[in-house]
Amino acid sequence: MSGSTYIHPAMPSLVTRFHLLIFSVTLSITAVAVLRVPADFMFPAHWHGSNADWLWPRDTALAVAPILQAILILAFFALGRALTRNHMAKVRHILDPALSLVLAVPAAYQFGLLFMGIGSDLDLIRGVGFLFAAALILLGLVFFHAERHSYGGLRMPWPIRSDRAWRLVHRVSGLATVLTGAAIATLSWLDAGPGILALAFVLSLVGLPLFAGLVSLALRRA
Repeated sequence: MSGSTYIHPAMPSLVTRFHLLIFSVTLSITAVAVLRVPADFMFPAHWHGSNADWLWPRDTALAVAPILQAILILAFFALGRALTRNHMAKVRHILDPALSLVLAVPAAYQFGLLFMGIGSDLDLIRGVGFLFAAALILLGLVFFHAERHSYGGLRMPWPIRSDRAWRLVHRVSGLATVLTGAAIATLSWLDAGPGILALAFVLSLVGLPLFAGLVSLALRRA
């Protein structure tokens, strides 16, 4: 109609204010750590017996969690833009809590670094490792046993056409997730060191979604 302007409703985003709040909390923890931990402090990244044989400078160690969170937020924002409005409505109930979980892991890790830097004996990072490992194992089992169109299935921007392909994608992705959780639990039990656990967290949080996506692309027509 003349004289009127149609305003298209904004496309909903997978990144919510709650997710940005978690990111802000991590930045706040980082700021407190910068103020409380000496600039020349070296975080023990790996243990050999009772001695640290790999040390991380303070600023390097503290940069890992915020950078990882920023990458995850951008990835989920891009994924939200790739989805249609109808697809978004179907997958938000899974992807929203998924992003909350993957952002909470680096936030808790950063809190553990702060405790370590101020001399606390409470090893929060190993605790985070055990909890994260348990979540991955549970998630992997859900994927492995999920039925097509179930609540716990993977959600991709592209369709997986056949039931056989859908089942293969979920079996392979679920097994990879369980094995990753078992590996992180082992590293936490052996007290491999905060640096090793940080690398394991990064590889799992970034690598598992990429792996599932590549598997779904490769097998979607199987």
